[in-house]
Amino acid sequence: MKAAVLHAPRTPFEVEDLVLDSPRAGEVLVRIAAAGVCHSDWHFVSGDLNTPLPAVLGHEGAGVVEEVGPNVTSVKPGDHVVLLWRAGCGRCEYCSAGRPALCSAGRAMRSAGMLLDGTSRLHGRAGEVKHFLGVSCFAERAVVPEMSLLPIGADVPLELAALVGCAVMTGVGAVVNTAAVRPGTSVLIIGAGGVGLSAVMGARLAGADPIIVSDLVSAKLDLARELGATHVLDGRSDLVESVREVTSEGVDFAFECIGNSALLAQAVKALRRGGTAVAVGLPRADAEVSVNVVELVTQEKSL
Repeated sequence: MKAAVLHAPRTPFEVEDLVLDSPRAGEVLVRIAAAGVCHSDWHFVSGDLNTPLPAVLGHEGAGVVEEVGPNVTSVKPGDHVVLLWRAGCGRCEYCSAGRPALCSAGRAMRSAGMLLDGTSRLHGRAGEVKHFLGVSCFAERAVVPEMSLLPIGADVPLELAALVGCAVMTGVGAVVNTAAVRPGTSVLIIGAGGVGLSAVMGARLAGADPIIVSDLVSAKLDLARELGATHVLDGRSDLVESVREVTSEGVDFAFECIGNSALLAQAVKALRRGGTAVAVGLPRADAEVSVNVVELVTQEKSL
């Protein structure tokens, strides 16, 4: 099969013919129909973040099941599926506590660039090729753990379903699950990319009001309005001052959806007393944020 292989940071992808082994126990072969290009993939291309190489990148995909390995029970050939890069095993300490995104088995798999059994199904001209986040969907096909698949209806367009694997679940999940936004509370979303716009939809579903969105690109702000934003801000303006023109005291919840530590610090400043800021965007590996601890303590803000 053909796949886009990254051999080293800051080098182009190489489209190569790879050998893909058949799925083993608990694994599934998926024909990839659509793959999203997430900025997180670019972090690994640029060297801002590290992953074992060479590897087939891509972690936001959807496709059709072609073959299942032994002991697979949740999907069958012909099923349409979304690939999940942060799935849970259902058995470890974190999964048992209702926090599958922190799954120990998934973390070990992603860190090693392998599948759950510690081996790879991908082989190239120079030997073994690594998996990426257990997905590797920049390819015609992928072998993934059963736990990394979400079955969907055959009527759902696969090019849209692919976005659920990262952008949608990240943005909506940050609002609905991480922050547990309540009806009538005020929300600020910094960044109107795929994750930020998904957060807008999550805020609308949660009944937030107002929903304030900041970005540098006017077309993205127009789309944010279409999806539920009540107010939009030019990202070149003073963020805290602009937010307070809408809410007077600040917002209940602020979501930084770009991965910029300076903007995360601004998100904290834009909170009202008792407010919560959520770091959603993925920054460089060496990124740090500076916040006023007295402000956190005396105003009961949380990050």
